[in-house]
Amino acid sequence: MAGPSVTEPEPERADDAVISTRGLTKRYRGGQLAVDGLDLTVPAGSVFGFLGPNGSGKTTTIRMLMGLIGPTAGSARVLGRPMPHAARTVLPRVGALIEGPALYGFLSGRDNLLRYDEADPTADPRTRRERVAAALDRVGLAAAAGKKAKAYSLGMKQRLGLAAALLQPRRLLVLDEPTNGLDPQGMREIRTLVRELASDGTTVFLSSHLLDEIEQVCTHAAVMARGRLIIQGAVADLSAGARGRLVVTTPDAGEAARVLKEQGAGDVVIAEDRVTAEPPDRDPAEVNAALVAAGVRVRGFALERASLEDAFVALTGEGFDVAG
Repeated sequence: MAGPSVTEPEPERADDAVISTRGLTKRYRGGQLAVDGLDLTVPAGSVFGFLGPNGSGKTTTIRMLMGLIGPTAGSARVLGRPMPHAARTVLPRVGALIEGPALYGFLSGRDNLLRYDEADPTADPRTRRERVAAALDRVGLAAAAGKKAKAYSLGMKQRLGLAAALLQPRRLLVLDEPTNGLDPQGMREIRTLVRELASDGTTVFLSSHLLDEIEQVCTHAAVMARGRLIIQGAVADLSAGARGRLVVTTPDAGEAARVLKEQGAGDVVIAEDRVTAEPPDRDPAEVNAALVAAGVRVRGFALERASLEDAFVALTGEGFDVAG
């Protein structure tokens, strides 16, 4: 009696991790350690932010996940299958935009997507034009479909790259710095599209060096620094691990700063009529009472919620490039 086929994909459960790595390591020739023992878990259905400064190992990790380069040590599984061994099974269900889209400038946006689709051995040629039209509409490029790609703005090229990744239904979308170089409007458009994709059930793995981008769009995140994983988890939990800033609004900013320091506040910063500080380890009501007793005219007294930037600084003791 014939045994079970070893080429069939393993059944995937909804609660499986879409990406899972254990001890994933990449050391280049010359000894450079780009990724060091990475243990990463990306939940199904999440918008997962892969966060770190440029050079922290993000793109090297993505290239290993996609089977473009092999690891030095450790393992990676994508959609429940080992990579790069199962790349031929996995990659048809993954859309990826890595290091910017590769486009033919002399072809229109529509013709670029037709070429992409023709190169996909799993794509049905009978429905090719319908799929291309739907993908262009999905990313807001239907009106520019006939324009040559070389005339596209950077934001339009990024959207066309996303359209290429969306020609087929995907369980996972991998985006490496998708808003790099975009103006604020382009960033908003890409973020909106990512949210829409996630609401449709696609898991989105989004690499970025922009903290505010991760905080605005992602449900989960991992923080990389110098090739190592610092922390991972739900974005709300990561932020909750850091203390927020105490903010005092007053015309007596100098005196307020003095009192806050006396009360044990740290990192006191004056900006016109606002004084911010790391809150002291005491009841905020007592701090407010001390300000009033010193004659400070307090017009506002609040504890701001900790941001992802606050969490990163608390974890690593260093600043982060939040603007790009």
